[in-house]
Amino acid sequence: MSVKLGVPSKGRLMEQTFDWFADRGVNLKRTGAAREYAGAVEGVDGVELVLLSASEIPRELAAGRIHLGVTGSDLVREHLADCAAQVTELAPMGFGHADLIIAVPKVWVDVETLDDLDAVASRFRAAHGFRLRIATKYHRLVREYLRAHGVADYQLVDSQGATEGTVKNLTAEAIADITSTGETLRANHLKILRDPPVHCSQATLFAARAAAWDEVSDAMAALMTRLGLPDDVTR
Repeated sequence: MSVKLGVPSKGRLMEQTFDWFADRGVNLKRTGAAREYAGAVEGVDGVELVLLSASEIPRELAAGRIHLGVTGSDLVREHLADCAAQVTELAPMGFGHADLIIAVPKVWVDVETLDDLDAVASRFRAAHGFRLRIATKYHRLVREYLRAHGVADYQLVDSQGATEGTVKNLTAEAIADITSTGETLRANHLKILRDPPVHCSQATLFAARAAAWDEVSDAMAALMTRLGLPDDVTR
């Protein structure tokens, strides 16, 4: 049996993951046709490359179908309840940085903090008869964050694309979304609240607690040695 390593299957995140491993003497590469999700690992024996979408990797880790996975820390924390019981964080990888933030319309000149947002949400419900809507793909993380900061009288509405446009389209009054530069937010006349982000995400190497580790102990030890990481991945 091989150590199954799940890696994003395309785009900049895949390229940077390949570079990160190559810098440590482990070469990952795609094989087969251009649209075929097949790959190979060179530099250490007993490791199998599994190419998946970044959003699939948390689920596969939780199920133990892959031993290791590279994905954004935001996706793991959003998709896995009590994620620390299901995965071990082995190494932040230093790329794929993005912040999950709360943003409101620029014209809300008196709203700069979460306390301001809470006050506006209360007035909004009194005036309109329904709760202020915050569009997001990150329901778990945003709900926990707002609860911790005492914000009430809001509702989360699901957005699976173009979240920044929901305010202009009148389907939400505020948003919670990932941003790296803020350019799209500014283009849509939104501003980020001054409070710390909901989550500061980056690409991270995770290990699955539910995986069959006893069957791959030698290959895993060799891989961790090559990567310069401890091999006790389930602690």
